[in-house]
Amino acid sequence: MPILVPPVLPAGALARRAQPVIPAGDGLLLRPWHAADAPVVHAAFQDPVQRQWHGRFTESEDEARDWIETWRQDWAEESRATWAVADADTDEVVGRVGLREIHLEDACAEVAYWTVAASRGRGVAVTATEGLTRWAFEETGFHRLELMHSTANEASCRVATKAGYDLEGTRRDCVLHQDGWHDMHLHARVHQH
Repeated sequence: MPILVPPVLPAGALARRAQPVIPAGDGLLLRPWHAADAPVVHAAFQDPVQRQWHGRFTESEDEARDWIETWRQDWAEESRATWAVADADTDEVVGRVGLREIHLEDACAEVAYWTVAASRGRGVAVTATEGLTRWAFEETGFHRLELMHSTANEASCRVATKAGYDLEGTRRDCVLHQDGWHDMHLHARVHQH
């Protein structure tokens, strides 16, 4: 079947180059994950607040290392792009930010983030999301980025709003959490060319 509209971003738009290190601002940078980061990932998912908003968790540092290897493969497959959010001076990992559900043909993806417990309330998620958004729009050519969170997750809603993602609506009973089905807010930004 002929395709009438060419892909906005061609296959290889991500994988043809190494995953970049992205300066995010405020002393933070986004960098590819390393196997040595496994203890931080494992510890982050032992936090009850983290578990409340995520459907999975790591049972061991070995499992966290497997996650990191999968994140590295996702870049090559152009299905996801995941970065460690790190202190630019110390390289201490303070969170994660990434693109999920990447659709190069439509130049759209979903933004996801989390922060380690000690970094909450310091603007880490906002700064990381803004840095990733700049890179996705200005350097890579994405057209639309979406962001979803449980309507009960007020902190995530504040992050989305502060990062310039407009609330577009509510997706009812959209994601199953440990305590049942959650309505999800859908936020988005569109690149203004």
